[in-house]
Amino acid sequence: MFHGSMVALVTPMHEDGRIDEEAFVRFINWQIAQGTHGIVPVGTTGESPTLTHDEHKRVVELAIETAAGRVPVIAGAGSNSTAEAIGLAKHAKKAGANAVLVVTPYYNKPTQEGLFRHYTAIADEAGIPIIIYNIPGRSVIDMSVETMARLAKHKNVVGVKDATANLTRPLHTTRACGKDFAQLSGEDHTAIAYLASGGHGCISVTANVAPALCAQMHAAWQQGDVQTAMAIQARLVPLHDAMFVESNPGPVKYAASLLGFGSNTCRLPMAPIAEATAAKVRAAMLEVGLLN
Repeated sequence: MFHGSMVALVTPMHEDGRIDEEAFVRFINWQIAQGTHGIVPVGTTGESPTLTHDEHKRVVELAIETAAGRVPVIAGAGSNSTAEAIGLAKHAKKAGANAVLVVTPYYNKPTQEGLFRHYTAIADEAGIPIIIYNIPGRSVIDMSVETMARLAKHKNVVGVKDATANLTRPLHTTRACGKDFAQLSGEDHTAIAYLASGGHGCISVTANVAPALCAQMHAAWQQGDVQTAMAIQARLVPLHDAMFVESNPGPVKYAASLLGFGSNTCRLPMAPIAEATAAKVRAAMLEVGLLN
């Protein structure tokens, strides 16, 4: 179920910071029409840290209602509080999500045993498929392959979003967790290399603004057309670079606003992107062919 180009959705907002529900619905419909294989609301790119719980739940519900079963919905449900993550995961299940994305607890710095118990508690109590989100660059800790293998024995722990950019990791994860354990890259630049190492897809930031190209790249790979997949990858490099020239989601939120999906507004402590950054984002979109 979880493969190909999946998008880590931005949460469109009005200039005053209110969630722009109309733009969000249009955005999801556009993503699906462009070929995106799955949507991931309220992750880091969706500004989950600064949404209230009510807003978080509303965004999840709206995503599920809009997708209407056309593509899988993996709802963000991470927290550095296990009880809070359980609550968000239970809500996602009730709302009809296909799975939840649960980030390794940030700031607390749990041990590997703490990670094992955290995810086990969520898997036991929420009763919904869980994708582990391993992103040491933001959460400091790195879940080991050994811990992931322990968790993969649980029927509700079904995969990982791997943002380590370590291309030996999927090789070892396949050996430890089995071929059916979904491995989704969380790093756009290495998406094709990750697939070549045994991955199944990518939860992408760039797909917010280049959904058709990202979907075509994955489709080409799945069909064995490596040359086309690599050509699209090469075309997307300047856009990948631009999306991370400042902290995510600042650049991609600006890029989405250029396409008509909400304003260029992120909630504090995310500051508006610098003028030089905006110029780089616009230039990359022009180079890739996303703007006239």
